[in-house]
Amino acid sequence: MAFLKQASKKRFSWLLLALTALLLELAALYFQYGEMELQPCVLCIYERTAVMGILLAGLIGAIAPQLLIFRCAGFLLWGSSAVWGLMLALEHSGIQQNSMTASCDFITKFPAWAKLDEWFPLMFNPTGFCDEIQWQLLGYTMPQTMTGIYGLYLLGLVVVIASQFRMNKE
Repeated sequence: MAFLKQASKKRFSWLLLALTALLLELAALYFQYGEMELQPCVLCIYERTAVMGILLAGLIGAIAPQLLIFRCAGFLLWGSSAVWGLMLALEHSGIQQNSMTASCDFITKFPAWAKLDEWFPLMFNPTGFCDEIQWQLLGYTMPQTMTGIYGLYLLGLVVVIASQFRMNKE
């Protein structure tokens, strides 16, 4: 725990968090625009937004990780993004499993102050349907895989926050 507490005060750790989220964003874009040409649905786009929140959390924490205010801001954004992403991925998985009774919107509903679908349509414009299973890895669909990823992000956050309360022994 002492290692994690010290690591949370290092810029490298926060940049590593941001890098993992960046790699997920790049993978999503590759799946969409690469050879597979997967079409993201509204929930996929919202899940991308949650990953972007984790990326921003890493960058915020990296600004001045030795200062508690930046670590707390990073923890707050990391946690809220991971929880939101997990809820979206679970909803998305449910829609895919019960496609006869469940569906999702066809257009995004970003707030007026963050019209990501208009500002960055190549990344945030939905073109697919939520109930369509376009990809699987070891039998797990994309939202099921993302459920595990968001779960790991949350587990990591809980452990790192728990380490913050460890008293230094001298």
